[in-house]
Amino acid sequence: MMSDKEVCGCCSRITERSEEERKKLIHRLNRIEGQVRGIRGMVEKDAYCADILVQSAAVNAAVNAFNKELLASHIRGCVARDIREGKDEVIDELVATLQKLMK
Repeated sequence: MMSDKEVCGCCSRITERSEEERKKLIHRLNRIEGQVRGIRGMVEKDAYCADILVQSAAVNAAVNAFNKELLASHIRGCVARDIREGKDEVIDELVATLQKLMK
């Protein structure tokens, strides 16, 4: 079993987060998971399409809020650190990440 800070064989990087940050992100993900389960229940109960769509939009907004929080943390932490260390390739990685988020 790997410890929290070990790296698996398939990837070479990790981000160390404070316990507070980790808890906030997990809390957001748990809420999103609950919202998705709620939507599945609505579909199973043949809820009205427009009602399901409203809930789906709420999930999209929640995922976007999660992404914004994680992106801000990434820029302030990982990206800033790598730039200070002269690893300018992190800028290209950030641009690619932003392009994926904006699809």
